[in-house]
Amino acid sequence: MQVEMEVARERFRSRIVRLAIVSVLVDAGAAVLAYLFERGGPHAFADVWAALFWTTTQLLTVSSQLPNPERTATKFLDVGLELYAIVVVATLAGAFSDVLHHRTRKHIHQRHMSMRQPSE
Repeated sequence: MQVEMEVARERFRSRIVRLAIVSVLVDAGAAVLAYLFERGGPHAFADVWAALFWTTTQLLTVSSQLPNPERTATKFLDVGLELYAIVVVATLAGAFSDVLHHRTRKHIHQRHMSMRQPSE
């Protein structure tokens, strides 16, 4: 049972680390794309950092004071970022559920073992 719990913890940690790394890469890549797509538009991003702020707020599903994108490619990028954010939230929920399930099983097993009385 202890080995199973350690495997669940390691799987949880690796999922979170991979998810964080991929999310940072998606955020940075999307910022560059958003900057390039919106260049020349009336509300173009002033620089890549402004685009990074916008993509980060989109991934965090938080509103920003920046206007919505005007170019079609950036609108598709926006929808893609929102979909990615939903997948990340679902993945996090699954990872937490997995580790909590194994933790609960471990506690139930320990409680069951402590309640067993040896026959005398």
